[in-house]
Amino acid sequence: MVIMPGESSYPSSLTFQPVLERIATEVAQTPGRGRPADYIPALAACDPRRFGMAVAELDGTVYGVGDWREPFSTQSITKVFTLALDLAREGDALWEHVGREPSGNPFNSLVQLEYENGIPRNPFINAGALVVTDRLQTRTGDAAGALLEFLRAESGNPDLAFDQDIAASEAANGDRNAALGHFMASYGNIDNPVPVLLEQYFLQCSIAASCADLALATGFLARHGIRADGGRLLTQSQAKQINAIMLTCGTYDAAGDFAYRVGLPGKSGVGGGIIAVVPGRCTLCVWSPGLDERGNSVAGVAALDRFTTLTGVSVF
Repeated sequence: MVIMPGESSYPSSLTFQPVLERIATEVAQTPGRGRPADYIPALAACDPRRFGMAVAELDGTVYGVGDWREPFSTQSITKVFTLALDLAREGDALWEHVGREPSGNPFNSLVQLEYENGIPRNPFINAGALVVTDRLQTRTGDAAGALLEFLRAESGNPDLAFDQDIAASEAANGDRNAALGHFMASYGNIDNPVPVLLEQYFLQCSIAASCADLALATGFLARHGIRADGGRLLTQSQAKQINAIMLTCGTYDAAGDFAYRVGLPGKSGVGGGIIAVVPGRCTLCVWSPGLDERGNSVAGVAALDRFTTLTGVSVF
């Protein structure tokens, strides 16, 4: 049974599968699915017609449709998890080095950094993610390894791995990220050597995971900071903070439109994936490689829009 628009009752688990199947049918009939990220050669060949979607409940039950078990390049989705891992370690001291405001500029822009003395606007633009990865590297000695270990544990999938071809492709085309790193280092906002930081960052973004993996791995944000094994990663307040930043900054400079259409905290990646959180209820991940001009999955945003419309579930 699909809950009709206008109804606000949260659906039982039995309704998730037909909701997902209905969404997949509608998405398949939608023309104009965008284009894969062509500035990363290893992603350019992805078929924009691919589509997968998964919903994970708080107890780890997962429902899916389409290519929901197909690994894809997570890219900027991983910024959520490195933020959580570093925030858990250093707390509010992190916010002295990166802001919490929407950028209003492209995710790899250099412009604002000079005006703001090397302090990135938020953790989800590339400059901000580099700062967070740098700080996690200082605290762990292996930021990408700590991230991979965390994702394996939360998803229950020990086979998650770096995609070395993707990492190499990004490194070969990473001049803008290198410029961001060196620029922030000139302001004293980077601790580690920039080449070390870039290696960690490109590995982080290269992790391949499926919709099922990522929906499960995001569950700690729906459980107010509690990990899959029952241990606490974040305080309830910190989980709220990350969800809030996802809502306002998680889809590049289209965050306002995403909040308007979907009404959930979300984080996209140029691999075509988007994760979303319904605090206290469930988490979602959708994947389709075709992107709009702002770097968000065309079919992914449409699918999440339909999900919140059909179920009546949102944070508003």
